Parts: sequence; C-alpha cells; structure tokens
Amino acid sequence: MAEDSIRVLAWSERTEPKEVYPEGINGAVARLLNGCKGVTAVTSALSDPEQGVSRKALDDCDVLVWFGHMKHEKVSDETVERIVKAVKENGMGFLGLHSTHFARPYRALMGTTCAWRTYVEDGKSALIRVVSPEHPIAEGVSEFTIPQEEWYGEPYDVPEPEAVIIEGIYNDGKEVARDGLVWTVGKGRVFYFRPGHETYPIYFMPQVQRILENGVRWLAGARRENA
Repeated sequence: MAEDSIRVLAWSERTEPKEVYPEGINGAVARLLNGCKGVTAVTSALSDPEQGVSRKALDDCDVLVWFGHMKHEKVSDETVERIVKAVKENGMGFLGLHSTHFARPYRALMGTTCAWRTYVEDGKSALIRVVSPEHPIAEGVSEFTIPQEEWYGEPYDVPEPEAVIIEGIYNDGKEVARDGLVWTVGKGRVFYFRPGHETYPIYFMPQVQRILENGVRWLAGARRENA
C-alpha cells in the first residue's frame, strides 16, 4: 500500500450472490476506494489464511471494512481478539456493513447483542435522509432513494451512538431506522452503515459510495491522530 495513503482492508465472508457482486461486496468496495484520491484498498476473505485478518494485515491498515452475513459464528475467538485490539489499542477504524450487525467482532466492540426488533425483506424502496449534515460522513450527501431494500426495525440494541448521521424511512413510511451510527471505542472509531442487502446492487449507487468514502476517511482519522 502507498505509504501516504489511507490504507483499507475490505473483508467479506463471500456469501454474496455472484450475479450481483461478481467480485464480492469487499471487491466492490475496494474498487470504489482505489478510485478515490489518497486511498489504497486491498481485499481479504474468511477463507484466507488467519481468516483474512492476520496481525500483520491489521497493522498495515487504517480501516477495516467488514461484510458478514451467514457465517458470523465461523469467525474465531482469535480473530475477534485481534480486531478488537487493533481498534481499541491501535486506533484502527471499523466500518460494519448491513448484516455485519451480528458479526462477532462488531458485537465485541459494542458489548451488546446488536439485534434489531425485526428484519423484513420486502424489496420496497427506502428513503435515506441525512440527519447530521455537519458530520464529515455526510459531506456531499443529500436525501436519496434506494429502489429496493431489506429493512430492519427499531429498537436496535447498541450503545448510545455519538452521532446518528443518516436515517432510513421504510415500510411505506411506517418505520424509521437509524441507518448510520458512529462511536469511539478505545483509541479507534466505529461506523455502522445499515443499508446494503446483498441481493440488491446498493453498493454501486453513487450516494452510497460517497457515504462509504466519507466513512473511511473519518474512520482513518483516529489512527492517524494516534500515530
């Protein structure tokens, strides 16, 4: 990775449908980020040695982007410990995408069940609103619609966030969910971004990509401040 770049490791368990994400969600995220000025991204997966997140890999990245869905419990205790240490002690950023709310590393960082009240894949549209426009993650982002999505229903069992950046309006306007939340955990930062059901090409949407880029830049700030 370039020495002066924000270094990103994009991870996935690679259960995403190939017809939607031929390179995986991690590949789509890495491709996006490698096109952003001052960012260098590489990918890893659950099937890689040390589950794709060796100590060296974590030492060499400023931000870990994680997509988990069906194989959360395949992630080992040792992997969880390495990630939590990298965030809390070394200031690494952690960006959890969609169903990563049940990922073992994320739950360990939050210290709660991270469960939502309900999960509904109705394939209906979602209205995404910016509720903290002053936050760096919201820079250049305005209200937009995701054509098809799965929605999760509040309440969401996580610690009180430092900020809610965006919210989603679902179920024909009947449900409002906190869709972008941030915390400081030890020396590091955590950003959970709820949109992104893997059967829809949501991570190819320009508005979503802007949020991911902004999120990575904000997450990297803690590690650089602690360097």
